Amino acid sequence: MRSVAVTVSLLLLVSACSASDGGGDETVQEPSPTSPSGGPSGVAPRDTGRPGSPGEPGTTTPSPGQPPKPEVHAPDGASMRAAVRHLAVEIGPRLATSAAYRVAARWFGAELRALGYAVTEESFSVPAGDSWGVSVDAGRSLNVIADPAGFDPERPHLVVGAHLDTVAVSPGAEDNASGIAVVRELARLAAAHGTRLPVRFVAFGAEEPRGSGDALHHFGSQHRVAQMTAAEREAVRAMVSLDRVGVRGPSVPVCDGGTSNGRVVRALVSAAQGIPTTTCEDRASDHWSYEKAGVPAARLGSIPYAGYHSAADRLGAVDDLQLRRVATITWRWLR
Repeated sequence: MRSVAVTVSLLLLVSACSASDGGGDETVQEPSPTSPSGGPSGVAPRDTGRPGSPGEPGTTTPSPGQPPKPEVHAPDGASMRAAVRHLAVEIGPRLATSAAYRVAARWFGAELRALGYAVTEESFSVPAGDSWGVSVDAGRSLNVIADPAGFDPERPHLVVGAHLDTVAVSPGAEDNASGIAVVRELARLAAAHGTRLPVRFVAFGAEEPRGSGDALHHFGSQHRVAQMTAAEREAVRAMVSLDRVGVRGPSVPVCDGGTSNGRVVRALVSAAQGIPTTTCEDRASDHWSYEKAGVPAARLGSIPYAGYHSAADRLGAVDDLQLRRVATITWRWLR
């Protein structure tokens, strides 16, 4: 009987040690699901058939007994928060044709030059129109493009971008300083640690609409795609747009326009590795310009929130955990 008791005690000790391994080193701690604030999202849920939590089709969960592994190179949440603050608080509303937008574009270019990227700007015209209820004049905006050393646009590569502009009245903390902050952090990680393919990072101008329909939306990414040769389009293995990625929700939306085979969406969902994701069909961001041109593309982001396209889109709308979730998923995918 004593030998049996000793054996049981040893088994319990081994079990307790095994259960604790890796439990305190997770980069992203998932919260309990919460309901997002109300507001338009422009997305329709789509079930990919992947296993998930009960009542959440299209979400991913860790395998039983297998918590997410610690990240090799974790995104810097404080740095992303600082970038959101700089754009939304220190600069403020960034209408694509405004002086404030040019200040933001110069800041983004300087940040990526400091990381060792070759930065170029391309200018394009933007028509007059309606910026979410505000009449705005025609003008010019620009894309800011950052390439790693030795980059060849006709060789296989990835594109990660986010729009830098806002509607006329909005400081744009969530829409879309959040996306730009993640792009900047991913560029830092890529410069320091490398990626599976070279990555071109883009801050797009004039994504916000000046009326209804594709012709009055996504001006910067439409211009970028129009400038690409057939060889350059073929070389883009995938494009990902980070748009409105800071509002806390029960998952990270991973979406495409619904006209491709969903390969990029599936790859991003696979890269989530336990971070909850929800897939959808969405054509309301810069990925759509690429997808229309036959380039595999996807969007991360678009959780409804009350301050959407308004003066209430301030720093408090952005959640640090959601930024880390999005950055972690995209970084795993790039690696």
